[in-house]
Amino acid sequence: MEKKIYKYSKQFVELVNLRKDNLKLIIKTINKIKALKKKNKLILIGNGGSAAICSHVTVDFLKNSKIKAMNFNDADLITCFANDFGHEYWMREALKKYYNKGDCVVIISSSGESKNIVNAAKWCKNNNVGLISFSGFKKNNKLNLINKKGIGFWVDSKTYNHVETAHLFLILTIIDHI
Repeated sequence: MEKKIYKYSKQFVELVNLRKDNLKLIIKTINKIKALKKKNKLILIGNGGSAAICSHVTVDFLKNSKIKAMNFNDADLITCFANDFGHEYWMREALKKYYNKGDCVVIISSSGESKNIVNAAKWCKNNNVGLISFSGFKKNNKLNLINKKGIGFWVDSKTYNHVETAHLFLILTIIDHI
């Protein structure tokens, strides 16, 4: 058991060891977020554990970085929009209602394959919305492919907790340097 836990920990440390490509993406992300005008905001979206990350970092962006931020984690919003537009389209439709020109959308998804995530990312791409994405699992997941010309972080792991914790680590690194 001890060796297994050590290996698990070592694998995570390797994932968050910031190499030049991720360092450049972090700096690019910091500059993009800093460029938001006082009237602009970050909109953070995700499912499950990624939604929990959105909730956590929304508060940190507001409190620590003084960046306006919001997420779509209210049960009434989710159930209303999923009921009216279908689960696979609720995030896209919420973006249509809450997005203002100049805002930036942050999409967090371990797999990058959820239909509601993919449809939201497509809407961002089709409407020239600033998009920052965090994904894992397969390098060529749908979210990564949609955002291939944007700012896209990818964690090379198929272990949910490694991917989600690495996403949180990367975002908190960004917040701490704004």
